[in-house]
Amino acid sequence: MGRATLTDKKGKDFGELGKETKTNTEDTHKVSNGNKNRNTTTTTSSESRSKKSRRRPRKMTKSAAVVVSPLQRLFDTGKDVFALSGTGIVPTPDKIDQLRAVLDKIQPSDVGLTPQMPCFSPPVTRQAPPITYLHIHECEKFSMGIFCLPPSGVLPLHNHPGMTVFSKLLFGTVHIKSYDWVADIPSNASTVAEPSKTAKHPEVRLAKVKVDSDLTAPCNTSILYPADGGNMHCFTAVTACAILDVLGPPYSDPEGRHCMYYFDYPFTKYSGTIFASLTPNFPMIFALLIEIILSVKLLKTSVDRVTVPEEEKGKYAWLEEREKPEDLTVVGALYNGPNKIVENRSQPSTSSCNATSLS
Repeated sequence: MGRATLTDKKGKDFGELGKETKTNTEDTHKVSNGNKNRNTTTTTSSESRSKKSRRRPRKMTKSAAVVVSPLQRLFDTGKDVFALSGTGIVPTPDKIDQLRAVLDKIQPSDVGLTPQMPCFSPPVTRQAPPITYLHIHECEKFSMGIFCLPPSGVLPLHNHPGMTVFSKLLFGTVHIKSYDWVADIPSNASTVAEPSKTAKHPEVRLAKVKVDSDLTAPCNTSILYPADGGNMHCFTAVTACAILDVLGPPYSDPEGRHCMYYFDYPFTKYSGTIFASLTPNFPMIFALLIEIILSVKLLKTSVDRVTVPEEEKGKYAWLEEREKPEDLTVVGALYNGPNKIVENRSQPSTSSCNATSLS
């Protein structure tokens, strides 16, 4: 009886060791050759397997209960990818691919948006329609939000200084025009043009067109970098559309990441560089005459002109800084859709990226 009781106790406390219990009992059976111990071994082994089987469903149920929503997964991935975020710091290629893969899978239903919602209604007047920005998350490392553009809504040409930006078009069609600053020119050439000190135009700078086309959902995630990928862009809604942005680091006035707006002019408007040293107070006609002289090489200077083949001129433009457009209205709202994220943030960010700072 003592042996049977010990075996039964092991079966209760160590159900995972059922096979080992059976072996020990069979060894005992070889010594005693008793029918009673043989029956006890069979019963104990069966009870062990039964208890083990009853425990398995609880383990499976616990694992199945952990479900991560697409938006939470996006937040967790963004937190990891931008962990070392800073001005001009680009995530490693594997981190970029990681975030892009998660963002590519986000659907409008994951954030509870449809084109029939009031914020996507067509404008009733000729004035620029307001744009809604849904704030999801913001900290000193990165931010997440959704721009909701009604038909003909425009996010004016603006920059992303030192930032890496992931943009996912959730639905609709949007026209994108983007630029990067021209950098691959001779060292003694200038990309800065000063049309005239007496004109109303301040300094303008040469940029190259990166994208100038329509984008229709479903489509892959677009990515821009501090110096490539179309860091300055403009969105014009062809139809109602929603754009989910994840960017890092966010805009921050104290850290010098200001949101700047621009006018863009055709390359031919200021073809070549107008040299301030030659035309400090000349009207535009004299500046043009100097350009003609330079073009026929009758006058030499210490600075080379920026020359672009005729067929390539449409791929370049002059950008001029401007104030925030007066007709731009961005209405900020907190994200209140499904699958809200769980943040571990102890204090609010000092970043200035908000409803009036663009992506």
